[in-house]
Amino acid sequence: MSLSPLRLRAAVAAAAVAGLGCATLTALPAAAAGEQVKVQYRQSATGSDQAEPWFKVVNTGSNAVPLSQVKIRYYFKADAGASYRFACSWAVKGCANITGTFGTLTRSTADADRYLEIGFTAGAGSLAAGADTGDLQLRFHRSDWQAINQHDDYSFAASQTAYGDWSKVTAAVGGATVWGTAPAGSDPDPDPTDPTDPPGDGATLFDDFTYTSHTDPALNAHGWNVRSNSGGPGVPGAAWAPENVTFAREGANSVMNLETSTAGTAASTRQTEVLTRATKFKNGTYGARVRFSDAPRSGPDGDRLVQTFFTINDLKAPMADDYAEYDFEYLPNGGWGEPANILYTTSWETYRPDPWEAVNQHSEARTSYAGWHDLVVTIDNSAITYYVDGTLFGRHDARYLPERPMSINFNQWLIDLAGQTSTTPRAYDQKVDYVLHVKDQVLTPAQVSARVAAFRSAGTAFEDTVPGTG
Repeated sequence: MSLSPLRLRAAVAAAAVAGLGCATLTALPAAAAGEQVKVQYRQSATGSDQAEPWFKVVNTGSNAVPLSQVKIRYYFKADAGASYRFACSWAVKGCANITGTFGTLTRSTADADRYLEIGFTAGAGSLAAGADTGDLQLRFHRSDWQAINQHDDYSFAASQTAYGDWSKVTAAVGGATVWGTAPAGSDPDPDPTDPTDPPGDGATLFDDFTYTSHTDPALNAHGWNVRSNSGGPGVPGAAWAPENVTFAREGANSVMNLETSTAGTAASTRQTEVLTRATKFKNGTYGARVRFSDAPRSGPDGDRLVQTFFTINDLKAPMADDYAEYDFEYLPNGGWGEPANILYTTSWETYRPDPWEAVNQHSEARTSYAGWHDLVVTIDNSAITYYVDGTLFGRHDARYLPERPMSINFNQWLIDLAGQTSTTPRAYDQKVDYVLHVKDQVLTPAQVSARVAAFRSAGTAFEDTVPGTG
């Protein structure tokens, strides 16, 4: 296993072009939501090198709306052969909480064949009834910075120099369009299929982690490797201790526990990792229920710890473009320049270790995530989408889609020993309830939960029908 650059936070994020090729996946519609919003628009500039659509989202309903469930689409006519990049200049909700993804319409019109979809991460919070988001000062431009013509764009209006309701921009809540009109009906609402009814097909890996110990023969037979070999990430000289991976019943379920411990020296540091031996997982849905910890089980707190669920393949050469990695990383005590707890999701295109250069996109939320959480990441033909507890956390661009299959991993390790310098022993726990992968299908978080419940109702603790090649 390679030393992953996710351990460093020198991200060079670049917005992507939609339409990169991969196999078509089965997309399952989200539930329609009852909340109502409208979009107000103004154009900031009519310059020749970039478009500057600014927005406000207004909650016109009677209930608060989680902004992570809101999507805005701005429609435009692309220049022949052009690719585009998105940027956020300023936003009341914070640019770090705003996402921008380009897509291609299924039916082109004279004034629209592409769209810019604006979304929000969990860090944007909720929008109270009657409230608005404040300014979303956004822009996009051609990747080559050549001149663009906005005057043939469906959603553009040169005269709209002050905020006003704008129906040529659409808004959706929970996947259901609640505002605006798409060009020539290019974006119909999804069918109102029950989102908790998962499809019956799709090659699947499911593991309930019903094992007795790290030496249980079934663990190896089911394709798992409990790491013991030395190397990064983490504290140089630390050991990876398979004996610190244990299994126990908690309520009705079996739970895997990854213990990481230290007494303040490299020699005393024991880190843990469990990963699939096979690198056969690529597009589709990944889900796991993971318990993060803010405090040690014993001993003094303060270590710069990383608790994870991720997929990865190997870096064959510096800046190789077939590298892939998709991470949930929780830092309960900060690290990488962060002073306190933070959750990252990161999608990697590639990196070079020396001199350091990275190409990735990440989302983050600076709050405690101690406790059990349902983590879901989907990879389809246009984006990588991350959910935490059923709520959209981040959506990353097509540039970061995988070219090669990956392994599935959980690990817990220490960035360094500077967060807590005591030599008193301490131990931290990260727990995992289950893992699920469904090949080439995009499931909603509700469908993931339903699929897991179906396995458990049937008494199925393990299943792996995923072919050996991606």
